[in-house]
Amino acid sequence: MSRQDIEQVIADAPFFDGLGTDAVTFLASCARRATFSDQEAVFTHGAPADAFYLLLSGGITVEIGAISGPPLMLEELAAGSVLGWSWLIPPYRWHFQARAVAPTEVLAFDGAAVRQHCEDDPKFGLALFKRFSGLMSERMEHARRTMMESWNPPGFA
Repeated sequence: MSRQDIEQVIADAPFFDGLGTDAVTFLASCARRATFSDQEAVFTHGAPADAFYLLLSGGITVEIGAISGPPLMLEELAAGSVLGWSWLIPPYRWHFQARAVAPTEVLAFDGAAVRQHCEDDPKFGLALFKRFSGLMSERMEHARRTMMESWNPPGFA
C-alpha cells in the first residue's frame, strides 16, 4: 500500500472527516499496514499501548479477560472502525484486550508520534482528542451495557 493510498484511506474514513489535508498527510506518515490472522491477539490487557488502528477488512473483538473460562466479548468491530485509545492516556497500557476474528488488515498508527504531534500542534491535538473522547464514551457505554446484560445476579435491577 503506497503512502498516497494510505492518505486516501485516512481521508475517506468517517472518523477522520474534517481534519484537513495537513493532518491527513501527517497521520499517513505515522501509519503502516498490518495484518492479523484469525484469532491472533491484537493487544492484551496491561501491555504497553503504543498504537491505534483503522480496520480495513476483517473483524476484531474487544474483550475483557475472565479469571476462568472464555473472555467476555464487549464489541465486534468491522472495516471502517477505529480501535484503541489507551495510547493517548498515561500510563499508556491497554485496558481491554482485542483479537482478530477473521483474517484482518489494518492501518496501525504510531501512538507516540501522534501524541507528540498533538503537543506540537494543539489545534490538531484538540481535533483528534475530540474524536477519541467520543470514541471512548461510546465504547465505555457499550461495555457497560454488555456487562450489565451478561452479569445479572438475583436481586439486582
